[in-house]
Amino acid sequence: MSGIKRTMIILPATLVYFLVMLDSSIISTAIPQITDEFNSLLDVGWYGSAYQLASSAFVPLAGKIYIFFPIKWSFIVFFTVFELGSALCGAAQSSPMLIVGRAIAGLGASGLMNGILTILAAILPPHKLPRVMGLNVALGQVGLACGPLIGGALTEYATWRWCFYINLPVGALVGALLLSLRIPEINTKPPAYEVLHTAMSSMDLFGLVLLWPSAIMFFLALQWGGNQYAWNSAMVIGLFVGAAITSGLFLTWEYHYGDNALLPFSMLRNRVIYSASATMFFFMGVMLTAYYYLPIYFQAVKGDSPLMSGVHILPSIISQVLVTMSTGTLIQRVGYYLPNVLTGTALASIAYGLYSTFSPSTSVGKWIGYQIIGGAGSGATSPGSYIAIQNSVPRAAIPTAMAILILCQNLGSAIFLTVAQSIFSNSLQNHLRTQAPGVDVQAVIQGGARMLRPLVPAQELPSVLQAYSRAIDAVMYLGAGLGVAAFGCAWGLGFKDIRKKGEEGK
Repeated sequence: MSGIKRTMIILPATLVYFLVMLDSSIISTAIPQITDEFNSLLDVGWYGSAYQLASSAFVPLAGKIYIFFPIKWSFIVFFTVFELGSALCGAAQSSPMLIVGRAIAGLGASGLMNGILTILAAILPPHKLPRVMGLNVALGQVGLACGPLIGGALTEYATWRWCFYINLPVGALVGALLLSLRIPEINTKPPAYEVLHTAMSSMDLFGLVLLWPSAIMFFLALQWGGNQYAWNSAMVIGLFVGAAITSGLFLTWEYHYGDNALLPFSMLRNRVIYSASATMFFFMGVMLTAYYYLPIYFQAVKGDSPLMSGVHILPSIISQVLVTMSTGTLIQRVGYYLPNVLTGTALASIAYGLYSTFSPSTSVGKWIGYQIIGGAGSGATSPGSYIAIQNSVPRAAIPTAMAILILCQNLGSAIFLTVAQSIFSNSLQNHLRTQAPGVDVQAVIQGGARMLRPLVPAQELPSVLQAYSRAIDAVMYLGAGLGVAAFGCAWGLGFKDIRKKGEEGK
């Protein structure tokens, strides 16, 4: 496949990737308004992690679906579910309804990212993948980076609900394009009735049944600990123990199930696969933590509107987009992806260390400069792991390998957004009690991030803003640690010249 036919497939696939990544961050600048409307500041972590959790839990199954069912129709089904979740989020009348909608959208997204990478592998020779993958990831990062700005504008001048409704008209266009295109298969697919007849064994549905409860119990423990229940309560401890037991059962089952498992251990032993997956596990937490908590800093501490909070993270957006768009081409020319990943993770760690110094009096020059460093770090890191895997496994194994990578990065996003929320909420309560003892802590928390000034007496406001700032600083310590962990994992990607593989494929 070449020429216009290939381009007509790449365009809608890239647009879908843009929408999925946009959906991951567009809610960030709308969250303060949502918490005001639903009185749900303690649910902030769930607005991001419900999406990532659902996506993580279904990613292994999505990889299996692309192996056994036609790529085109599998992709369209997942995209329909994603659009349904977006519609439900836009129509949400309560915080739980919004969380459910986010989970349904995440379920659809679980198959979209894997599907896009599978489609690109099906229509492109290996030596052309880095440049197209770099462009694809770059546009996805544009969506991730521009999400807060778009979300802020929609929240201020329309309604936060359009942060989700925006997916629907674009989705209709993409759906029409996809229906009219023929997408080639990487390998021959068995008849659907044969797959359905043996689904329990061929698709490892029992493994999926073990994976879901372990993930749900773990996230409930993180969310409830220190908020609804004490960390040493029987409820929280029981959830952690239950998650550990079911995770152990899942891994044991996967080990004995062999190559038909959701996570084949034969692939997990591949150094590039487990290094790339571990790198993205930590690094997605790095990227999303900033996009969720910088807008809270600007809106709560600096008093920005939703739009201006998006404008004020433009330094991060612009630097990330520019660096990401040049990274794919640079890797294809130089041949090595590891230097970009190491440089990016190091810069991101430094940026988070600088973010942790934010206070109500931080100057404009500092928060602009710090964000440029962080955005450049995110942009340099993002494409490397995808390119590494696609140049390290046979083409027929790419859906499974990508499922492992996407599972790890989504799991990291969900875990660390929940951890960040736990750190933020517990730290905020502690700082409010010590620095503003005359303030009703629960009223401040339930009021939401943008209601501080109307709720808090003028004489107490500086102390409350300082408490908010210190709680956000505590979250930034987490980001710095995750960046260091990603830097350590990235060394396993190795120094491999992908140009040699490209020359063999010509």
